[in-house]
Amino acid sequence: MAAEPTPQDRLIFALDVPDLASAVHHIKTLGGSVGCFKVGLELFTRAGPEAVRAVHDHSDAGVFLDLKLHDIPATVQRAVHAAREHKVRFLTVHCSGGERMLEAALKATGPDLQLLGVTVLTSMKSNDLDPALGYTDGLTVHELVMDRMLMSRDVGLTGFVCSAEEVEDIKKQSGGPILTVVPGIRPADKTVLQDDQSRVATPTRAIELGADYLVVGRPIRDAKDPKDAAARIVDEIAHALKA
Repeated sequence: MAAEPTPQDRLIFALDVPDLASAVHHIKTLGGSVGCFKVGLELFTRAGPEAVRAVHDHSDAGVFLDLKLHDIPATVQRAVHAAREHKVRFLTVHCSGGERMLEAALKATGPDLQLLGVTVLTSMKSNDLDPALGYTDGLTVHELVMDRMLMSRDVGLTGFVCSAEEVEDIKKQSGGPILTVVPGIRPADKTVLQDDQSRVATPTRAIELGADYLVVGRPIRDAKDPKDAAARIVDEIAHALKA
């Protein structure tokens, strides 16, 4: 049985920075304070696998490679295999790719890699689901999240990226153990300027709702003391778990 993650393990810092030098600075600063670093599209497009290697070289934290893979099944399968070679802990695939794509992705995983399904981006609201784009008229974001989660679970996916407000229903409707990774985390005492996240929650609320891992970027990155900001969130996670 896998060990229960510690409060620090549950905190993922988003390396949403424009270059490798900035990423290395944050990895060195926060390497002993967070459980995982998220390497997303911006950094991976700029630095490629070097960004992943930087996490391994400068910390003991894991890597969450957030590429939201969405392509033909064979291409996605090969990409997942490549991610395993880079020793990443989490890798995202977009559930809208459908059953065949997800099945192909799952064939390339192993016990060392957890695939995470992205159902609907946390920046989206229900009024973004325009029928002109192929969405059913009147469909809500919550309904779309649940539909895609159930389809993905049926083909074997056991982890999802979702907003805090969807965690409870995902776990209730999944019918089995499901791991949830929640972005859009905003500490109550922090204001994020020009915030593009629509479905947000505090660390305490997300844990109360059942989130397993929390992704935090700007509230730590933009803090005067990022290490202290991370420690405060870890403490908040610990208190919420005890409660």
